[in-house]
Order: sequence, then C-alpha cells, then structure tokens
Amino acid sequence: MKITILGSGDAFGTGGRFNTCLHVEGGADRMLLDCGSSSMVALNKAGVQRNGLSTLLFTHFHGDHFGALPAFLLDAQFVSRREEKLTIAGPAGIEHRVLHMLEADFPGASSNPWNFPISFVEVTPEAPATLAGFEVAAFAMVHDERAGPCQGYQLRRDGKVFAFSGDTAWTDALIRLAEGADILLVECYNYDKPLVNHIDYKTLRAHRAELGAARIVLTHMGPGMLAHGGPLPEERAHDGMVLVP
Repeated sequence: MKITILGSGDAFGTGGRFNTCLHVEGGADRMLLDCGSSSMVALNKAGVQRNGLSTLLFTHFHGDHFGALPAFLLDAQFVSRREEKLTIAGPAGIEHRVLHMLEADFPGASSNPWNFPISFVEVTPEAPATLAGFEVAAFAMVHDERAGPCQGYQLRRDGKVFAFSGDTAWTDALIRLAEGADILLVECYNYDKPLVNHIDYKTLRAHRAELGAARIVLTHMGPGMLAHGGPLPEERAHDGMVLVP
C-alpha cells in the first residue's frame, strides 16, 4: 500500500497547499480518497493518469474534500476519454450529492450520457465495502452533518492498515479508527484554539495515549497550526508526501 498526499491543505489553501486529496495505490489498483476543489490542478501537477483510477472515495461533502468531482467527471468524458467503469463511493446519499453537485457546477451535466459506466457505493459504519482491492470500514466523525454524514475510514490490504479521519472534532470514534493502524492521518486545524468541528493540537495531545496507531501524521492544518514551528512528536503532512504503511 502506498499513499501520496496530493493535497494536505485546509479549505482556504493556507500556506499554498492544495485541498485534501490522497492517491492510494495497492498493486495495480488505484483510487482517490477525497478530491477537493483544487485537486484537478494537484493531479495534473503530479502527473496522475486519471483513467488509471478505478474509485473515488469521499469522507464528506464539503468543497475542499468533494468539490473537484464535477471537473473530474467532465475531464473523463471530454479530455481523457475514459471508457473504464468508475466507482464513486462515500457516505449515505452519495449518488444524490454527486448529481446535485454536477448540476450546480455545470447545469445539465447530471443528465449526460456518460461514455463510461458509473456505479455508486454507500459505505457506512454498518456497511463496509471492498473498493479497488481495499477493505474499507467507515467510522462516524463529528464535523458538520449538513455536509455529511461525515466519516473517517480504515483501509486494509495485505496485512497493512491506513486510517484517515477526514474532518472532525475530537470524538472517541477516533480511538476506534486508530486501533491497529500502521498510519493514522488525522486532521489538526488549530494549535491551541478549540473549535466545535475541528481538532486542535492541544486536544489531540491530551488524547494521544488513547490513539493506538503506530505512526501519526497531522494534516488539514490552518494558519495557527502551520505557524507553530516547534518540534512535535507527530509528523506534519505536506503536499507530495508519500506514506507507506
């Protein structure tokens, strides 16, 4: 398993970082985990061949995690000329959200006669799935139910476990998400200012001993977190960072 962090930024591109987008590889299988608004630029910059991606998996429906999907689909239709099936997966309501987003961004696009098959898969805490050869389990996070359900995921393959929180405030579900993980990629927006829908570092530090992941990497960092230059026991993500569980 290999994860390339194409986008490690917050919603506002703080620090010049791209919105959340993870390129996940397992053998010949490839998928994206989230595809935020700036992700087409990130994909092109990294030279990622979109037709080689079998699956897009989303944590929730905010633009910085979901916003590039319409452009991805129209690129597949008109630029890369995709023919292979594309699976779009995520929380309950994924198909409705995709069609609504398409129509909002490109009126009329939701009724396109696509040149490639599209399937929609709902992945929930009660209904795990196998996607692109990965066993995927969902965990309910606490972020913004208007853009949800909001979920974190464990991806399992070949005895390795990668966990990603998506966006969330502190919740005990993070303990279950991190359990047995080789790597936990967890959002950490602020350093010391608590928010109702994001984690700050001091809160994360207070719960650090409860997180059973072998390795923890911080992502989705806002201005305060990026400005904190002092050493931390956890790693800090950056665009282009490669994780190998």
